[in-house]
Amino acid sequence: MSATKQTDIVNDEEIRELVKARLQTFPSGKKISIGSDGEFSKEDLIRAVSEKTDLGQKIINIQLDYLRALKHGALLTQING
Repeated sequence: MSATKQTDIVNDEEIRELVKARLQTFPSGKKISIGSDGEFSKEDLIRAVSEKTDLGQKIINIQLDYLRALKHGALLTQING
């Protein structure tokens, strides 16, 4: 019996829920600076992701870039030099 490669397709809503779950782990009462967009609480960021704003999309892209780098070992390469 041969093994077949299965590709999991993740939809936008699943990605949004993943990002919101990751944001929930951020410390409360702290502000997060997002470049020239300003400083935001984790609640602000979660709301932006939920409401599908431009800021929310930026947060999703940042989180996905981080996860891709983690998957490919880019972070370990930078840490270990």
